[in-house]
Amino acid sequence: MPIAEALDLARSMGMDLVEISGSADPPVTKIMDYGKFRYEQQKKAKEQRKKQAGQGELKEVRFRPRTDDHDYEFKLKHAREFIEKGNKVKAWVQFRGRDIIYKDQGLDMLERFTEDLSDIAKVDQAPIMEGRRMTTMLTPSKAK
Repeated sequence: MPIAEALDLARSMGMDLVEISGSADPPVTKIMDYGKFRYEQQKKAKEQRKKQAGQGELKEVRFRPRTDDHDYEFKLKHAREFIEKGNKVKAWVQFRGRDIIYKDQGLDMLERFTEDLSDIAKVDQAPIMEGRRMTTMLTPSKAK
């Protein structure tokens, strides 16, 4: 139907003429409340973002240069659970005060950490120093 006729019909009903698909030939329109249409579109977009973000949330595991073996195993177990759920893991060693002289111990710890999780995760970012932190990133490997 012609646009003018559709607009008159929409106005008489107290509604709006909303273009659904402008790329189609002829363009597809609906008579509906435009505010409700925008709300539905925003809701769909929010749901899409939520699904996209939920696929790989970032979890952090923090160490100190001289973290004890039991604490290390405990944190390793948690990191393993995070990766099995499909989350990325950012492991970092915090150097405070004079701990900065133990950089080699921090590097060894992160390398041990990545090696212990190599069966289910791959290294996304090798250990690097960022200020007083040494960080590494692990992502779940595709083959589970």
